Amino acid sequence: QVHMVESGGGLVQAGGSLRLSCAASGSSLKIVTWGWYRQAPGKQRELVTTITNVGGTGYADSVKGRFTISGDNAKNTVYLQMNSLKPEDTGVYTCAADVLNNERTSTYWGQGTQVTVSS
Repeated sequence: QVHMVESGGGLVQAGGSLRLSCAASGSSLKIVTWGWYRQAPGKQRELVTTITNVGGTGYADSVKGRFTISGDNAKNTVYLQMNSLKPEDTGVYTCAADVLNNERTSTYWGQGTQVTVSS
């Protein structure tokens, strides 16, 4: 069983910064990919950024140059540094971890954390 705990988030003015973190716990975890998703009110969930266990990253065009994902494999934790926040970044941010077990990958989700950017 994998347990995911997110922290961070909150209310910030436009132009401000926030840092999210997500920690996974479980026995003998092998996380191959982390992802951060967000869902704005009335919209579908979208993929914001990903990072692999060897450090490869990808970003949605809307956050490139403003958001940075990083990971600590030893701690099974991923971070999302969000700078120059805009009101359109508002939403529930959820982390996801693809965990490899017996040659199969399963995805585990955090509980989600609210990010609100005021104009």
